[in-house]
Amino acid sequence: MSSHHIVRDDQEPALIIANGLACNQELLGQLLEWSPLVIVLDSAIERVLELGIKVDVLLGDFDRGFDPNYYKESQYPIEIVHTPNQDKTDLEKAFDYLIARGIPAANVVWATGKRADHTITNITNIVRYRTMLKIVILDDHSKIHLLPKKFEKWYPKKTPISLIPIGEVFGISSKNLFYPLQNDTLTIGYKTGSSNHVIEDGIVTIEHQKGDLLLMECWD
Repeated sequence: MSSHHIVRDDQEPALIIANGLACNQELLGQLLEWSPLVIVLDSAIERVLELGIKVDVLLGDFDRGFDPNYYKESQYPIEIVHTPNQDKTDLEKAFDYLIARGIPAANVVWATGKRADHTITNITNIVRYRTMLKIVILDDHSKIHLLPKKFEKWYPKKTPISLIPIGEVFGISSKNLFYPLQNDTLTIGYKTGSSNHVIEDGIVTIEHQKGDLLLMECWD
């Protein structure tokens, strides 16, 4: 795998590599090519280096008994960011780091799979940071991001799409989805919009009036 990246513009999304289930190398390579900054959480650093990836920032609490200075030579130049605060996850600390640097967006991989509690926390953090950072979580099966009040995008016919309310979401309407929504309410744990799909090649429109609504584009 190429060591990374050809873009050097902080307006492009940074790439955060967490420590969940690894994604395929094609997806990872595409993200690396267009990422101006690659942040790796300390728990994943050895897995990342085995893939030959150049790391810009190594971030974490470093509580696993390894010396982060070891990577200064092999990954030079690299920024080591020690974040001992136990009130936040390492991924949340990576989001905070990007916000402090003024970087507006982040793609996140290796954030799903493995432990379910980590997966749920990582996904719902998209909402927690919604006013500060545009976050997209990707894996081999899906792309997850927060929807604005009105969302429009072209999709091929039969593309699987799921709508995930965080809490309760009101006034949801859609066009070009097989299971239409007309001023509906979705509530996590009670009624969600999972396993829908696009009717025809063309624009899908999804609108909602109140609440936090995640879109999961699926391709498995």
